[in-house]
Amino acid sequence: MHTLLLQRSPRLDRNSLIQYAKELNLDVKRFTKDIDSKKHAKEIQADLKLAQDIDLYNTPTFFINGIRIVGNRPYDYIRDILVKELDRVQKK
Repeated sequence: MHTLLLQRSPRLDRNSLIQYAKELNLDVKRFTKDIDSKKHAKEIQADLKLAQDIDLYNTPTFFINGIRIVGNRPYDYIRDILVKELDRVQKK
């Protein structure tokens, strides 16, 4: 579902979400019930608060040992950070 949401953004209204659920062959009755009852509202609000607390407003954003990587970065850029952090951790 997450790939479809990213591809179809910003169309995230109720009817669009239900259509996506149909396309993915999800249990549409259950999906609709969960949306309408706001079954996962608590978890969504907790995720939103966390994103706000860590100043996370761009996607993609990655954190590697507290190092923030914002935006679509080349593989070599991320690999270099991973290698440096692995070396640093292994030296401890």
